[in-house]
Amino acid sequence: MRILVVEDDPDLQRLLAGALRDNGYVVDTAGDGVEGHFLGETEPYDAVILDLGLPEMDGIKVLEKWRKAGRVMPVLILTARDRWSDKVAGLDAGADDYVAKPFFTEEILARVRTLLRRGAGISTSDIEVGPMRIDTRAARVTVQGNPVKLTSLEYRLLSYLAHHKGRVVSRTELVEHLYDQDFDRDSNTIEVFVGRLRKKLGVNLIQTMRGLGYKLEEGAGDADVNAAH
Repeated sequence: MRILVVEDDPDLQRLLAGALRDNGYVVDTAGDGVEGHFLGETEPYDAVILDLGLPEMDGIKVLEKWRKAGRVMPVLILTARDRWSDKVAGLDAGADDYVAKPFFTEEILARVRTLLRRGAGISTSDIEVGPMRIDTRAARVTVQGNPVKLTSLEYRLLSYLAHHKGRVVSRTELVEHLYDQDFDRDSNTIEVFVGRLRKKLGVNLIQTMRGLGYKLEEGAGDADVNAAH
């Protein structure tokens, strides 16, 4: 999952980005409203954390421009505790949730998880597909109750497919949501990581759709699994 953090306070930006990365997210950052608006308009994000008090262009204006342009990614706004009017303005501009400063990073992480689940139509923090279970709070994967050790990128790939289970996800979409803007992206590496995931999971859940991408669902057949090789 790929998150954009738009925050002009460098210490707070670093804190948020670090906490998100430690929890398995890919993070891009922006330090002012103009840069944040550009990234949010041109890059595909699964969620955005947006400060309202930004230089160059304030957060409300950024959010209004995104929504006017048809950008629908969930947005969590950061507000000053004593500015209830900012909360109202942010929600009216199209925000999905807000957190008042100062805050605990655990609350930010919990609200981000909620926004991601809500966007995927998932009501709990555990995602189950057949015998596989993903605990999104702990970034932990089990199959039939047995833990599966995954690398950070393998987990991100599996988590993204799980949040979109039953839908075909193209290689291009996976690359866009698994790597940050500065990464040298190569869609061919996705096939390698899918192969590793299949071996580690030991169950046929990731289906290859020839020429289209991948789909996570219960009971993906052997023919589909072998289609990637």
